Amino acid sequence: MESVESQPSEKSVQSDAPFWPSGRFLGHLEQVGQDPLNTMIKAHREYGEIVRIRLGPLQAFFIFDPAVVKEALIAKADDFAKTTRGYNKLRLFLGNGLVTSEGSFWRRQRRIAQPAFRRKCIAGFAATMTETAEELVEKWGAIADSDETIDMADAMRELTLKIAGETLMSVDMTGDAKLVAEAMDVAMERFMDYLASPIPYPEYMPTLANYKFWMIFSRMKKRVADIIKERRDSGDAVHDLLGLFMAAEDPETGEKMTDQQLRDEVLTMLSAGHDTTSNALVWTLHELARHAAVAAELEAELDAVLGGRTPSIEDIPKIQYTAQVVKESMRVYPPVWVVGRQAKRKTSLGGYKIPKGAYIFLPQWALHRHPKYWDNPETFDPSRFAPDKPPPDRFLYMPFNRGQRQCIGDRFAEMELILVLATLAQHYRFHLDPDHVVELEPSVTLRPKNGLPMRLTRRRPE
Repeated sequence: MESVESQPSEKSVQSDAPFWPSGRFLGHLEQVGQDPLNTMIKAHREYGEIVRIRLGPLQAFFIFDPAVVKEALIAKADDFAKTTRGYNKLRLFLGNGLVTSEGSFWRRQRRIAQPAFRRKCIAGFAATMTETAEELVEKWGAIADSDETIDMADAMRELTLKIAGETLMSVDMTGDAKLVAEAMDVAMERFMDYLASPIPYPEYMPTLANYKFWMIFSRMKKRVADIIKERRDSGDAVHDLLGLFMAAEDPETGEKMTDQQLRDEVLTMLSAGHDTTSNALVWTLHELARHAAVAAELEAELDAVLGGRTPSIEDIPKIQYTAQVVKESMRVYPPVWVVGRQAKRKTSLGGYKIPKGAYIFLPQWALHRHPKYWDNPETFDPSRFAPDKPPPDRFLYMPFNRGQRQCIGDRFAEMELILVLATLAQHYRFHLDPDHVVELEPSVTLRPKNGLPMRLTRRRPE
């Protein structure tokens, strides 16, 4: 892997970035809305490291140089805001939580929430993760070794939602799985419609789609608000993320979160958090099914270290190859596949002019496949992340984003991914349905379109 320069080569005189003409009235808006992944790859291949395009009346820039990505997220982070169409839509789903909030309010919320995600706090949730995964192992026992298929996308969503409910609020969300799944499906559908529409109609218009949108998210918000009220009324001090959020104080002001702030943060963790983790697990199982040698090495490690017992947090440093498989899966299929920002003022990146109001896109999908820095980037190869190899540049490989807006729950997610994978892969092998065509669905997160049916076979006789 070629090294990355720490700083972009700033031109002495700022110039316009290479422009990709479309020949269409709305520029590349339709292509970005319908096929963003291939559009980004084509732009990079044909026009270089920074590419200027037009999305309707707006200018936009694809940035594929990791040094310039660093410039955008670190040195010039204050020049950009989360005021893109995508984040505006997410605020309707999630409220003003850590993912969507801005400025001084975001900094205050981050200070309050940060202690809840310290390593010693999240370590106590490891047992919940493995216990929930073991329940799924037992449930699958009646299905394994048959011709019956499981939609692994649904299974992983239910699993990670249950883990999120238990660790976040000490609530069994099994009965809410249908509600949350429907809400996320509506969110994903409306997200891409909104991005691709030349003139997206506002949410207050009396349409059937808007009615469905507001009904489902009103139910979600009410469910979370009821849980918070029950906790307030009980007066119990519970060691879960909600309890930590409720007890946390801003170290500068001594303020605590209001119920509305708690609701928005819980919705963010519950919805966005469990969805990204479930998709990471789905794509990991997909790759294990496609690569028998990788699966065999993973199984050999788990047998040697665990010998059939349930993994614990103390085992994570010992199952290095399992962690490598997870990291490589998130390289090939990053759950968050692009980061978007809008310029608050006239600025520059990599020596190129960025006008006020322009969008910039920092695409993990393309950065994780950059042919200059990754050998055989389309190949699934967990050895890239072996301990004896230098780690990739932080702004080349960034499944949890980077800079001040790096995902606050990255350690939590990594722990969950490794422990759940280790638990499931000890008991089963995973096989793709040969009649199902796997398609990518890039929306808020990168999902398998139309699910991912798989068959299971046992690794050990019962």
